[in-house]
Amino acid sequence: MSNQPQLEQLIQEYLEGQASPDQVAELNDLLRTDAAARRRFREMLNLDSAIAEAVAAYAPNGEVRPADEMTKSAATVCAQPIDAARRSRRGNLTWAGVILAVAASVLAVAGSLVWLAEAPDCATVINAAGVGDLAAGMTIKSETYHIQAGTVELVTKLGARVVIEAPASFRFESIQRLQLEYGRLAADVPPSAHGFAVITPTGQAIDLGTKFGVDMPQHGEAEIHVFQGEVIAQSTDGGTLKNLKNGQAFRLQSEVGTPSTFRSAAFILPGEVDALNAALTAGQPARSRVALQQLRDDPALIALLDFESKEAQPGVYRKVQGRWPGSQAAEFVNVGDHMKLDVGGEQDWPQVTLAAWVRLDQLGEPFHSLLHADGWEEEQGKVHWMVTDLMTMRLALFDVTLDPPVAPFPDSKTSVLPEQGRWVHLAVTYDADAKRARFYLNGRFDNEVTLGQTFRARFGSAQIGNWNRIDRTLSGRVDEMLILGRAMSDDEVKALFDAGNPYR
Repeated sequence: MSNQPQLEQLIQEYLEGQASPDQVAELNDLLRTDAAARRRFREMLNLDSAIAEAVAAYAPNGEVRPADEMTKSAATVCAQPIDAARRSRRGNLTWAGVILAVAASVLAVAGSLVWLAEAPDCATVINAAGVGDLAAGMTIKSETYHIQAGTVELVTKLGARVVIEAPASFRFESIQRLQLEYGRLAADVPPSAHGFAVITPTGQAIDLGTKFGVDMPQHGEAEIHVFQGEVIAQSTDGGTLKNLKNGQAFRLQSEVGTPSTFRSAAFILPGEVDALNAALTAGQPARSRVALQQLRDDPALIALLDFESKEAQPGVYRKVQGRWPGSQAAEFVNVGDHMKLDVGGEQDWPQVTLAAWVRLDQLGEPFHSLLHADGWEEEQGKVHWMVTDLMTMRLALFDVTLDPPVAPFPDSKTSVLPEQGRWVHLAVTYDADAKRARFYLNGRFDNEVTLGQTFRARFGSAQIGNWNRIDRTLSGRVDEMLILGRAMSDDEVKALFDAGNPYR
């Protein structure tokens, strides 16, 4: 590359509107003859443009400008030729001022900068898991795409990797501006694409060199989650610019916006799509359906919640995509989110198996409640199943003790922390007569705990998710929860995991 400090000084002067005709001519010569200089110019221009778009939302009197008055940078439009008529505007965010007068002066020296124009496509599909209308190698243009099922991974013309999970509706306004009407998106943005912006109905996120996620529900407000680096977030209707860094999250509410709980694991990231697609190709959904039907035919079945019924269980939660494209799972996000159910009535069981596919967003709270029967301390044998603050599984039945009493309740040994952000299969069996509880993680036997005093298991009125607003929380998705009135064998638990595993 040409002398980089000199090049960046020229670009700096140019973007601030202070370049002399000689400097413009020098810059133009560099851009026409040096590919590395062109790449660096594009990087600086993209970031300048993205931040300027945020600043440009405000007229001098503080009123919000209509979106159709806000133009895009010539470097980022993917379906249009260069527009020589650009405006200048000032801000206080990047470099000395955010000014766009991009094409006019360069065109005056050398005519059209052909190298700056883009092809009429914005991105390319590099992987698609269960998305019927999109396949690897397809071109994404500046038009609206709706995906009802599955997950798609894209790479933009400037190298940003974007994963979008169904249900979603999105459209590239340009190679650097993606409009997300609804859906869940994760972006990994390299230096070449700094300034990449995601626009939602309730605000926008502008990358400053980072990995971040955007969760835009069909009914609600967008959330920005920064996995690494820095993002500028801005709510609509006069929202101020908010700098977010590693581990921070922000809800794009009207005007001010509010901090939110960080949920990095709520998003499918680049790399996971490969494993999901491999499982689909291997026919895992069909194997899972066969296994579920066998459970439905099991005379010991107490309950099997696959969340596919049109009649939703009562409670406060979100229906989101499950392990398979087009399937559904229950998601618990906010304090108080829960699902109510009534299983087993007044009956009790000497043996039970509890199993579920779980995708945990965050860990470390006192208890992540998987299933809690109401009336604890009112009936012996009432069941509570959870993940503890030590990230291990716990099965607690009221008045059931350990032998010897080295701990208050039986727990697993292996932490589920390495599985955070991935689908994990959790299972536990309880046998009152044999006086034991056995724990399983992803089909593998983990721990057996010997019990002292035991009682038959009881359920009745119960909840998945938050048991109360103080110390029983759950952040994540739950799919295919099984409550069986017998203790499954090690081989049965492994077979259940193998049939339902969404990864290959």
